[in-house]
Amino acid sequence: MTGTAYHHGSLAVQERLGLREAAAHIAPSIRPGIRPVAAAFLEAQPMLVLGAAAPDGRVWASLLTGAPGFARATGPHTVSVAGGVRPGDPLAPALAGEARVGTLALDPRTRRRMRLNGTARPSARGLLIEAEQVFANCPKYLQKRELYGSGPADPDTPRALRGDALTEAQLAAVRAADTFFVATTGPDGADASHRGGNPGFVRAESPRELLWRDYPGNAMFLTLGNLETDDRAGLLFLDWENGTTLQLSGRAETVYRSEERFVRFRVDSVVETPAAGPLRWSAPEYSPANPTTP
Repeated sequence: MTGTAYHHGSLAVQERLGLREAAAHIAPSIRPGIRPVAAAFLEAQPMLVLGAAAPDGRVWASLLTGAPGFARATGPHTVSVAGGVRPGDPLAPALAGEARVGTLALDPRTRRRMRLNGTARPSARGLLIEAEQVFANCPKYLQKRELYGSGPADPDTPRALRGDALTEAQLAAVRAADTFFVATTGPDGADASHRGGNPGFVRAESPRELLWRDYPGNAMFLTLGNLETDDRAGLLFLDWENGTTLQLSGRAETVYRSEERFVRFRVDSVVETPAAGPLRWSAPEYSPANPTTP
């Protein structure tokens, strides 16, 4: 923390867009401690998105899953996570030691989400995260889904497909996506956030370049603020029906166009893992807040 809820990158974006006052109004919602309502929400979730920088400097977003309770608060500032990422996940080397992490607990069933950022260390159970920033986000752009079961997922034999650009099948998956997760890093550590919209809201302009509109949100600009100070980013796309994960690492920049803003992402590395997660979700009920895609 820098003595305020926001570092200079976020403050610069808020100032540029005339939203400093709105952001200051909600700044007290970012707390260092885990309140009982946050602890109860976390313990009920079967999935967690975690973002961090790997030892080679690349930033990734990864999926963690388990039976409800696999991630639970063990004190007002600590979270225990059973297991951790799959062997072969690009963040596995980072999590073998101390790492600054951003996490996002998401419940598509209720359109609720909570971010918890801090420092992770290995533990006998898996990971122990010391929380430094804990806060809830509104349900805007979050698609509703029902969890209807678990499928096969072999944690010991990841069948990852790796590359430095998206294949035609991966491009099609990105263009059909209604949700992805973005990990960034900045002066306060790492952060993991959610982006959602109707299919087509992410434009795959080439095998190595994606573009999406940054929709109006809570005025914090934690993701864009981090990108002001560090352009590294990691994206995570999920196939909600079969558990496949598509992880991208690269560089991102914010593009301001008239009254709108966009994020342009350049792909450096791709990891696709079929059936990486065991959770199986229903088709989405799209958020009524989603703008119409062109």
